[in-house]
Amino acid sequence: MSKKLEKNGLWESSRMILPQHKEQAMLMRNGSAPLTLEPPTTKEIEIMRNHIVLSFTLQVIEKKNIEIEMSSQTLKLLYSATTRLLAKNIREDVKKTKKILVEKNISVFENSKDEHAIYYRFVCRGHKDELVITKEFVRAGVSARIGGYIQSLVSILQKVSEKE
Repeated sequence: MSKKLEKNGLWESSRMILPQHKEQAMLMRNGSAPLTLEPPTTKEIEIMRNHIVLSFTLQVIEKKNIEIEMSSQTLKLLYSATTRLLAKNIREDVKKTKKILVEKNISVFENSKDEHAIYYRFVCRGHKDELVITKEFVRAGVSARIGGYIQSLVSILQKVSEKE
């Protein structure tokens, strides 16, 4: 056996040891139980869906902001400022859900889409699976969230106007 291949933990004779096998061997030597690939809980799936819908909501608001800024509407400045504020709030919520996903060791990737649904792959604590979200679900979720953000903004404005 070549001296370069001895005791480096990656090679044994002429065979390569995969990182997963190396990790499993170390766990067995330490007496630890091997990692179990638990599927995500209902709450974790809801967090994934929420993150996906929030991302689409942000895209819709940013697209509307561009349309408003290019328009010749009389209240264009007000509409543009409002959509920028909404986008800022949504961006903060997207960051929060992304942070939660990272803390829970969950990764979500768009896989493909067709005329009715969007397919996502996800990895949750080593468990790999697919999440299918219909476009109708996304549309309804985006509408509901935009309505909620607008209602929140309107109630803040009403409180400010009542103080005056």
